[in-house]
Amino acid sequence: MRAFEVNVDGAALAARGAIMLPANVQYVWAHPSRRTLYVVSSNGGPGVGRDKHLATALAIDPATGALQPHGDAASLPSRPIHVSVDASGQYLLTAYNNPSGLTVHRLNAAGTIGAPVAQAADLDTGIYAHQILATPSNRCVTLVTRGNNATATKPQDPGAIKTFAFNGRILRNSASIAPGSGLGFGPRHLDFHQNKPWAFVSIERQNKLYVYALDEATGLKGEPMFVKNTLSDPKSPPSQGAGPIHIHPDGRFVYVTNRTFPAVGDGRRAFSPVAKIISSCSRSIRTAASRKRSSISRVAAFSCALSASIQAAAFWSSRVSCRCRFATARVCRRE
Repeated sequence: MRAFEVNVDGAALAARGAIMLPANVQYVWAHPSRRTLYVVSSNGGPGVGRDKHLATALAIDPATGALQPHGDAASLPSRPIHVSVDASGQYLLTAYNNPSGLTVHRLNAAGTIGAPVAQAADLDTGIYAHQILATPSNRCVTLVTRGNNATATKPQDPGAIKTFAFNGRILRNSASIAPGSGLGFGPRHLDFHQNKPWAFVSIERQNKLYVYALDEATGLKGEPMFVKNTLSDPKSPPSQGAGPIHIHPDGRFVYVTNRTFPAVGDGRRAFSPVAKIISSCSRSIRTAASRKRSSISRVAAFSCALSASIQAAAFWSSRVSCRCRFATARVCRRE
């Protein structure tokens, strides 16, 4: 894994070293203190079962950003697909897609990875999990489960956002957010607004953006506040899929990646234009009761190819003067 220094003014990256991990990097997450980076790795892949699955803690040098191994790596039960740290900084949360599941590990005071915390056997972890995050209050944990498209030999697997009550170490089933019983609903990732009670969800299999209000009891409300397409042409011939989603630190911009699956004849990826109109995180968002009266702020979407398998969209509000804000992304695996 390589580390880079970011030159914001010059929009450039400068290499600042590399560190070898025990297997292919699947996902990384920083501790709230920004002193430790957690990396989950595996020698497995989509449809490939292997035998090396690990979580590793790396100490971050506060002066240079250099990374060094920090404590022993933790063995994981199968290929991890996502990892995060709860808001207290005391627990490492890891999601697995096949079989769909999760684990919770204690984090020691020094930031090293401690022992796993046993969870109830009846946790509802859905089908094909893709992301695990604690809500901003840290009272709930969300597990985004994508489901799967129908094939010639099996019907569609339903998707859902599974939520769990979280008491600081133990998870307990709370709710399953699954419009239409999860059929026609294939969520991949979500992100929480910094100071509003909103969750933005990328719906991979249907190329949509859902926005939910948070709920103290169940994590998310059962019905979305609104839904938007992420493609300007939803009937685009190339198969598309919405990917990771992030909200800009100032809370005004939503970044959604777009992925495509089959390669065209010469090996390139064929992309559909991302949506020209997507609702922004604006003050004009209202409750569901007043949705029809609200004037949702529009945003312009511009895309640039970052690799053969991913696009990023740079969004800015039409109410803001013409200053572009760019999103960068990197995909390690295509699962």
